[in-house]
Amino acid sequence: MLAELMQFVDQAQRQFGALDDATNSDLLNLPSDGTIDAGAGATGASAGGILTANGVLNDYLVVFMVSFLVTLIVTPLVRRIALKASIVDWPDQGRKVHREPVAYLGGVAVFAGLLSGIMTSYLTALYHPTLATVPLNIVIAMAIIMFTGLFDDVFHWDPNLKVGLQFTAAAVLALDEQIGGRVAAGLLHPVEEFTNAAFGLSIDLTRLDIMPGSGSLEIDLVYWTGAIIIGAFVLGGCNAANLIDGLDGLLTGTTAIMAASLLVITLVVAAMFPHMAGQLTGTRVILCFALLGAALGFLPHNFRPASIFLGDAGSLLVGFTVIVIILLLGETGYTHLVFAGLIVFGLPILDTTLAIIRRRLNGMPISAPDDNHLHHMLKRTKLGVVGAVFVLYAISIVFSSVALLLVLLRARVVYALVIVMAGFIVVIGVKAARRKQQTADLEGLTIPRSRRAGGSVQRIAPRPATRPAPERPASLAAAESPGTKAV
Repeated sequence: MLAELMQFVDQAQRQFGALDDATNSDLLNLPSDGTIDAGAGATGASAGGILTANGVLNDYLVVFMVSFLVTLIVTPLVRRIALKASIVDWPDQGRKVHREPVAYLGGVAVFAGLLSGIMTSYLTALYHPTLATVPLNIVIAMAIIMFTGLFDDVFHWDPNLKVGLQFTAAAVLALDEQIGGRVAAGLLHPVEEFTNAAFGLSIDLTRLDIMPGSGSLEIDLVYWTGAIIIGAFVLGGCNAANLIDGLDGLLTGTTAIMAASLLVITLVVAAMFPHMAGQLTGTRVILCFALLGAALGFLPHNFRPASIFLGDAGSLLVGFTVIVIILLLGETGYTHLVFAGLIVFGLPILDTTLAIIRRRLNGMPISAPDDNHLHHMLKRTKLGVVGAVFVLYAISIVFSSVALLLVLLRARVVYALVIVMAGFIVVIGVKAARRKQQTADLEGLTIPRSRRAGGSVQRIAPRPATRPAPERPASLAAAESPGTKAV
């Protein structure tokens, strides 16, 4: 059966034009013989360098178990602290429809679970030196993101300060060229090849002379492109995850689905395409297991009716962790793996894209909150909160399945399928938002667009209906004379 599957994959690759493996291997100085260094992070492998599911479970399942149990146990403790300190989300009968105040700080419990799982991997590596660990700069960046959200939950920080600290975390990630530099190398390699072939030049993008002939001013275009990619991914991923955290259990459940999907993609790549796996395969497995355990440990407390919310500390953290795993998929320069990871993250990306388009069409600031996200629109149907959550779970699973198909086939037809899916969702979402806006305009609940001040929507109360004055008795009217008051 496995031989037939491999034959099918080979045929599909030849049919749709797979990437040139030898060229990418030469570019990044990777082995082109289809093997990986099992002792440098791709553990759970057999002697031939092929990762096995049984080996991964034996080596790293303890990370999942520790993350799950720690999050499950710590969450009620964090909830008590939040309630005593009045760090809660108050209902407003608008976008926040819960009936009672709900504790924040769920992100602290998730961070405790993630950190416990990562620390467990360090302890196991002491006894088994061949096992992988997580680079320290990733752990530091995760802590920066979590504390950024935590301080915002408690002190309601200025948004610009939050963005600045997210870029700080991105800069910490950029210290390791394997995280963003390899992605940039894979993206820029076709540009370098085309330039050299078309103009007969020999350009080294890692030492690009911006003053030709002088040799005195050179920049590493690959490094700076990688830094820009990391910054864009971190800022977009953190805030996209934050935007879909609008229903009980929605972000937590979709995070579990995304972590499981990225774990499957990592194992498939290591087992079937080992030359694409790279040296940080074990690191990706650890992060996937830790995130999956933390999400599942928090989900029972967060599912409807939620007793605690993730808050910004949790939503920013889980978005950041998923983005780190996606960036690590591009370690060997195979950019289609990064695109596959972004497809797994497709639901938050689509919801954020819809929010930007919708607010621009309505003349609202991009940062202005509204109640027209995908989960809000689904909730207002007969599905309700739970039904809307499960529908979005299903959409996330569909995106993950398409991403796995892209990894297996690396075919252009998969990109076409993603574009069609995204196009349908975007158009339907924009139409629903515009229909609601038109209904509100017809009901007289909003000022016309020409009277909106500063691009924001000003709401006015409807005028009360005027009632005719009651008729006065003729005797009373005759008794009153001008200049006198009736008693």
